[in-house]
Amino acid sequence: MNRLPLFPITTKIKDDTLTIAGHDIASLADLYGTPLYLYDRATLDFSAAEYKGALKEFYPAASDITYAGKAFLCKAIAEWAQTHSLYVDCTGEGEIGIVVAGGVQREKILVHGVNKSVADLKSAIQNAGIIVVDNLTELKRIAEFFPNSDSRFPNLWLRLQPGIAVHTHHVHTQTGQQDSKFGMTPEEILQAVEFCKLNNLPMNGIHFHQGSNFRDSEPLILAIDLALDLVKQIKFTGGWHFCPGGGWGVAYHEDELPNPSIETYVRGIAEAVLEGCRQRGLDLPHLHLEPGRSLIARAGVAIYRVGAIKRRGERTWLLTDGGMTDNPRHALYGAKYSCLTVAGLGRKMNERVHIAGPHCESGDVVIENLLMPKVEEDELIAIPVSGAYHLSMSSNYNGARRPTVVWLEESRARLIVRRETVDDLTRRDLI
Repeated sequence: MNRLPLFPITTKIKDDTLTIAGHDIASLADLYGTPLYLYDRATLDFSAAEYKGALKEFYPAASDITYAGKAFLCKAIAEWAQTHSLYVDCTGEGEIGIVVAGGVQREKILVHGVNKSVADLKSAIQNAGIIVVDNLTELKRIAEFFPNSDSRFPNLWLRLQPGIAVHTHHVHTQTGQQDSKFGMTPEEILQAVEFCKLNNLPMNGIHFHQGSNFRDSEPLILAIDLALDLVKQIKFTGGWHFCPGGGWGVAYHEDELPNPSIETYVRGIAEAVLEGCRQRGLDLPHLHLEPGRSLIARAGVAIYRVGAIKRRGERTWLLTDGGMTDNPRHALYGAKYSCLTVAGLGRKMNERVHIAGPHCESGDVVIENLLMPKVEEDELIAIPVSGAYHLSMSSNYNGARRPTVVWLEESRARLIVRRETVDDLTRRDLI
């Protein structure tokens, strides 16, 4: 079996040991401790270039890529996004604050959220170029701030609930179905349009999102047709913006290889928008895509150190120093992962193991039933495709401290997020 294609593109085996971007992982673990998250810049750059290249090839009008901040966000990631002129999508005041601190320009900040607070909206109005409006209640709140804002008011996009789901591995990663909590029905969209006209709100876009980590784009085509029917009724004047979401899948396990084709995904969307607009006599929109995990997931690797090993009949437990507090995805919806040891890669894979964390919780499991060599205590293991929705969903359960994050390039390894300390855990306490 070949698990290396799951890892960053700069991953190599040297002297029977894993390296990323020329860096010895064991040395990094000794220097920074574990759990440790490594992000490979070359993989991030490659993914961004692949998306932008496909859009340039298949869509003749203006287009852009939006990085999903919820996948993983820190100041270094915000700075990286600007090197590729990416938009950055934020959910709420906290993420807006991070991207502003990371130097993202106002016109590149896009704000999502299913139930934005007044504080979220005020921050968005002050700092963002686009607000994606989720519901009519939110729209009415926004109208209260317009035109009284002391800053340039953002453009508004309306979020459509298309009533069409994509196929994902778990219901919790679907967002476009009829009973979803996200977005507005077509009827509500038309009400929102009339409200914007009456209140002179700067509405110039339609957005929808159907789910995360899917591989079949056919449901997107149906939703694009529905959205373009609405656009024809809306009768945008001047340029308009259209975002059919994102969520394109990646392989997390060797059973899921090869990775879904980004070119196929982008081409399918572009052709559907081009043909749909032609049939309806619509001007081509400024097309936006939100790749989400498929931009960053493969760039990240989690490094854990094995502590105790327990063999219980036919089940072997590798107990590590990382788990559900830095990667809750398996506990939340059964996400499937793979793994390699950092050293001794030439050994035979002859033992099926479960890999679990140190926490007092039976659900603190990261990997189940994976074929591995006979691992020894104190060994390092590397879990690929750890770049998205790990650290952004992490917690302090059991007093866990969120791990160190290191940015890797061929010439250097740069600390971008320090490990939390016990002082961090008590800093907010007032007694």
